[in-house]
Amino acid sequence: MALFLGLCLTAVGWAQQSGQPAGTGQQGDQAQGQKQPPPTEEGGPQGETGPYAIPKKTDDKPALAPPPRPKTPEGMPNYSISVNVPEVQVNAMVLTKNGQFIPGLKRDHFRVLEDGIEQKVTGFRVTEAPFTAVLLIEFSDTNYQFMYDALNAAYAFADQMRKDDYIAVIEYDMRSTILVDFTNDKKAVYSALNMMRIPGFRESNMFDALYDTLDRLDRIEGRKEVVLIGSGLDTFSRITYDKILKKIKETPNVTIFTVSTGFLYRQALEMRSGMGAQMRSLDFLQADNEMATFARMTGGRSFSPRFTGELPALFREIGADVRNQYTIYYHPANTKLDGTFRKLKVELVQPGTDKPLIVKDEKNKELKYQVIARDGYTAKHTVE
Repeated sequence: MALFLGLCLTAVGWAQQSGQPAGTGQQGDQAQGQKQPPPTEEGGPQGETGPYAIPKKTDDKPALAPPPRPKTPEGMPNYSISVNVPEVQVNAMVLTKNGQFIPGLKRDHFRVLEDGIEQKVTGFRVTEAPFTAVLLIEFSDTNYQFMYDALNAAYAFADQMRKDDYIAVIEYDMRSTILVDFTNDKKAVYSALNMMRIPGFRESNMFDALYDTLDRLDRIEGRKEVVLIGSGLDTFSRITYDKILKKIKETPNVTIFTVSTGFLYRQALEMRSGMGAQMRSLDFLQADNEMATFARMTGGRSFSPRFTGELPALFREIGADVRNQYTIYYHPANTKLDGTFRKLKVELVQPGTDKPLIVKDEKNKELKYQVIARDGYTAKHTVE
């Protein structure tokens, strides 16, 4: 019996020393007397086995202490300087020569150049969303043909309106007047257009009206469009042509589409003889060039319809343009906040190369396309 009891005690002692669980014993006393070592600086398991293999440091040299911070003179507060580089948003339309939107392009297909230097694209998305647009309509007592064309064009654009679109209507002659603020109610837009029946003045201050409209839109977030419908003539605006160009450059995320009016009147004017008719024709030509410049600077398009029947198809193109765009984001490599104008150029390239992208249709025929984007922006200026 004594021999059997001795063998049992020997087995229990061997189990405790070999790591088997036990409520009491020598190993429990040893665990209470020893502290578990803290984890090493490298972290991870301490042995050679485990779910993750984390390499350990091989350099045993102590880490260098950071240099002491310079002492601030008495009476001088502490300042910290940080540079916040703004993000630039570029809306681009890729259209065929017939004005059709080309879908399916990816981020790697776009290259953005700012002042000739390629920028790193940080964000990209395809926008197919409702639009927020201002109908800016010339309504002066000059010629019935111009007023007739302007109203027909405005109604044609309103017909493209969907339930989530927002439109404001502003008419201008000597001064601009808001007929209806932004609304998604098509009937309210039609009611505003129905108010345009008897013009009050013969003057047409287009520069003033466009400047005031851009000033209002500058306080609205997101993409905005201005559909400028008129002859393009300016009578005696207080804003000069140079100032309106500067305002366009300084207003971000606004695309201007222009529609010229009075084609039949202009055509009849060209058939007349005399210096007065020729000078008037030159005035209209200059007006068209100015409106086309507004559109080109903002990445929009300019139209000169000849007949009323062209308007529905024309505004369908404008509706497709404002609903379908590629939006590109980047942080400029030029981090200076100096208020200068930066020239932009958006190109389509084959991914990973500088070669132009080749687009083909379903019949494997190469398509000619154009990339339409604003030609630049004005950098922010630090407050002195």
